Amino acid sequence: MAKKGRKTVVVTNTGAKLKPTVSKSKANPFTREDMLYGKQNYIYMIAAFGLILIGMALMAGGKQLPTEWNENEIYSFRRTVLAPVVILIGLGVGFLAIFKNK
Repeated sequence: MAKKGRKTVVVTNTGAKLKPTVSKSKANPFTREDMLYGKQNYIYMIAAFGLILIGMALMAGGKQLPTEWNENEIYSFRRTVLAPVVILIGLGVGFLAIFKNK
């Protein structure tokens, strides 16, 4: 058993200069060197996503009644040629964004 009434004194060296430590929770785990893609790659990815959305919007649309059949609107140049080409260009830009080096 410990003796009662006895105090323990701890002596520290106050003259030494210590560097402050940085906790791991506050340190930034992601640096620019650790990132897989660069800023330009992300810009290409956003552009590819936008092109694909524009292509889908070009393919959509048309106000026809269920009993109505308008062949000129369904098989128009915009829906059969332009929209798929824009979507394919968007996919190509997406592949470029993925495979391009930083």
